[in-house]
Amino acid sequence: MTAENWRIRVVHTTGYRYAAPVVQSYNEARLTPRSDRWQNLVVSRIETTPPTRSFRYTDYWGTEVTSFDLHAPHTELKIVSSSVVETGATVEPVDGASWADLRAPEVVDRYAEYLEWTRYVPRHAELGQLARTMRKGRKPHEAVLAIAELIHDRLTYRRGTTGVHSSAADAWEAREGVCQDYAHLTLAMLRSIGIPARYVSGYLHTNPDGKVNETVRGESHAWIEAWTGGWWGFDPTNDIEIGPRHIWVAIGRDYADVSPLKGTYSGGAATAIEVSVDVTRLA
Repeated sequence: MTAENWRIRVVHTTGYRYAAPVVQSYNEARLTPRSDRWQNLVVSRIETTPPTRSFRYTDYWGTEVTSFDLHAPHTELKIVSSSVVETGATVEPVDGASWADLRAPEVVDRYAEYLEWTRYVPRHAELGQLARTMRKGRKPHEAVLAIAELIHDRLTYRRGTTGVHSSAADAWEAREGVCQDYAHLTLAMLRSIGIPARYVSGYLHTNPDGKVNETVRGESHAWIEAWTGGWWGFDPTNDIEIGPRHIWVAIGRDYADVSPLKGTYSGGAATAIEVSVDVTRLA
């Protein structure tokens, strides 16, 4: 993968149709790319049809959230998030902590939330035993790479086998899944051997040789970050380093902390009628 920076435009569109008019709707969108040491957010906006009132805030995990509500009756809702980001060079593994360092009380306390079990990332005896086997003879950052490679090799990427509510245990039993499952499984194994690890949501430009001004049908994507003396990311779904094609959006313990859109409403059943991600390399 090239090490040069990219400038990328992302347009994420989601549309819903309701069986009966919705009279009130309260929503949260985690669709704004991060601006940090890995990438620079140039511009971002979220527009809705019908228009809504909105405000922005940063959540506990450091993700920018756009909250919006709608009180006029409507049978359709469309949310379009448009952003331009400058992505960074390839992320290198951090070799800054030993296994003894990871067991230190101050490290365990500081990163306790990224070591705990969740509904999506439950304790799992078989995965834990496998992780301990992968740890032998390796430094922490080497174990991260080995575990990510193992998950990549053991799982088959297939849509429809798992769903948005599937856990790492479900995906492991099926030996199939999507990027969310690859990330959850990697997190389960890393946490079982004491490596703080968190879930990252974002986007992936699907063409490694993306041409300037060429728009591709991108995709929402997920990967992991591990702490081995410093935070660094890796993409277990593709078994590749995080690089210019990855656009970072949100971080958390698992998918529940980074769900792109969630909310409550009063009205008829909802059906998603449009979900698309268009990604254009601008420079």
